Amino acid sequence: MVSLILGWLLSTSLPATPPPSVTADSIARLAPGANREAITLALAAMRCAQKSGVGIDASRLAFIDYSRPSTKPRLWVFDLRSNRLLFEEVVAHGRGSGKNLARVFSNVSGSHASSLGLFLTRDTYQGRNGYSLRMEGLEPGINDAAMARAIVMHGASYVDPLFASKQGRLGRSLGCPAVREAVARGVIDVLKGGQFVFAYYPDSDWLSRSRWKCAG
Repeated sequence: MVSLILGWLLSTSLPATPPPSVTADSIARLAPGANREAITLALAAMRCAQKSGVGIDASRLAFIDYSRPSTKPRLWVFDLRSNRLLFEEVVAHGRGSGKNLARVFSNVSGSHASSLGLFLTRDTYQGRNGYSLRMEGLEPGINDAAMARAIVMHGASYVDPLFASKQGRLGRSLGCPAVREAVARGVIDVLKGGQFVFAYYPDSDWLSRSRWKCAG
């Protein structure tokens, strides 16, 4: 698994919005394995949220593509200020979402399923899964119960590509986007405090209901 840790020591003084020169094409070139159309949706949703006054200081975007199997890299973390890819990683989905492939998503407590849509990162804390990052769901009825459900980013021993190669899938979470323990602190530190996470799946209901579709 390749981890591209290129920006840990970047200044935390960030511009108000990503530079206009940063486009879906420019960041897709950094991650040729990622879905170009889904990246376009992620960047558009981020900019729409910023236009509405949400996360205006953010310049980092984590993109999760749950349409890919858990055995493949499906988490990319971009620094839009410097147009760099910081991480490319496997990431777990919730046990209520499926086995190797995630197919079910929920905003309901106790579903143990992952949620889709746009999130804004909040503070970090030490919990039962170690160093963890709270995420605020920004889409009503889609992911806005994330804080109440304790849907957070954290490291987990079951996010192990060797295990996945033997079992045919990663271990699964209770709905959290869990990452490898070896990279958890690095991923969390570049995303904490008001950056964006966008979780994608080609779900027509979510795509039709998402609030983050701005004109222009």
